[in-house]
Amino acid sequence: MIRALLVAAFMILVVADVAARQFTLVIDAGHGGHDAGAKGSFSYEKNINLKMALAFGRYVEKNCPDVTVIYTRKTDVFVPLHKRADIANKNRADVFISIHTNALPGGRIARGMETYTMGMRRSNEKLSAAQRENAVITYESDYKERYEGYDPNSPESAIMFEFIHDKNMAKSVELAKHVQKSVCSTANRPDKGVKQDVFLVLRETSMPACLIELGFITTPDEERLLNDDASIDNIARGIYNAFAKYKNDNYSGVNVPLVAPKESDKVSLPTLIPQDDADKQKNRNAARNAETTASKPQLATSQPRRAAAKTVNAPAGTSKADDADAPVFKVQIMANATKEAKNSPRFKGYDGIDMYEEGGMYKYTIGASTNYNAINRLRASLATEFPGCFVVAFRNGSKMNITEAIRIFKQRR
Repeated sequence: MIRALLVAAFMILVVADVAARQFTLVIDAGHGGHDAGAKGSFSYEKNINLKMALAFGRYVEKNCPDVTVIYTRKTDVFVPLHKRADIANKNRADVFISIHTNALPGGRIARGMETYTMGMRRSNEKLSAAQRENAVITYESDYKERYEGYDPNSPESAIMFEFIHDKNMAKSVELAKHVQKSVCSTANRPDKGVKQDVFLVLRETSMPACLIELGFITTPDEERLLNDDASIDNIARGIYNAFAKYKNDNYSGVNVPLVAPKESDKVSLPTLIPQDDADKQKNRNAARNAETTASKPQLATSQPRRAAAKTVNAPAGTSKADDADAPVFKVQIMANATKEAKNSPRFKGYDGIDMYEEGGMYKYTIGASTNYNAINRLRASLATEFPGCFVVAFRNGSKMNITEAIRIFKQRR
């Protein structure tokens, strides 16, 4: 009886000790929502990042009872870069790990994984991964104020933010080295090394942090690998083992054995549910009907339609002279750091795509009308195929504030 009481008391102390030493990990799946990130021939970076983040998190949740796992996003939503750091800081995270997928322009081929920490650039190469990842701030309406004038295309801006938190830098590099070694070994990935660069998502974190570039979505075999469930599991397990080793070496609490899991120990991979063919056809029919309903308003420029059996009716063109100075509304469906071909599968069969450049990004739109209501209905009909699409406005060929454009539209009615 006494022995049982002693054992019970000991267990209570152990549990209390674990609770007192609760460790917080923040996992950041890069991009999301209308920010698709890099794109391959059949997949988007935002989805690869999310699936990997959730798989890695499940390993931690299953094997580390003293770790609280917090995700910056668990679904396909847009989260501004500064809010990702805020989530980590406000929750007093012990570690921040951001997951991304690399890309190259112009058909260039590369393979392998690399892991970054925040710090001074060590080479003379042009801004690449950091420039592309940082460019997503242009999705934020107040980015110039929020990021103090940061220009993702300006080397001067990079220099301005190249600082090192001395107390965290050594630990960040240690974590990054564990990640790079573990994943390349576990998942048989080519090792492109640990590097330092000016990533805005790491800039304001106040804890050891690293950013993982899983592979190159623009390289066909890499894209297939990054979408393969077995490969995703191997990479996620490699990241988990790296995290566990780092935690075991630096923090007290529950030590996690680093052994290859049995089949029964593996986590179930998260599913980003695709629509089946019937749902896709249903959505196509709904989009056609909604766009036909929007056929009355004046259209200023391009007319969205779909090839062959997918043709839709677009609003008729404008002819009123006094509409020449009116704001023109369009539906922005995507943005990317590299230019899309006109027959890109990402346009899902639509013709009449317009493109404009902003903040070092190529941004693509469908439809153009001086009638905001018509374009907003068009946006709603496109949302099933282009999740996160939204309305933008132009005046005399230049982009303008959407709130101001809507105000002018209402005044002119």
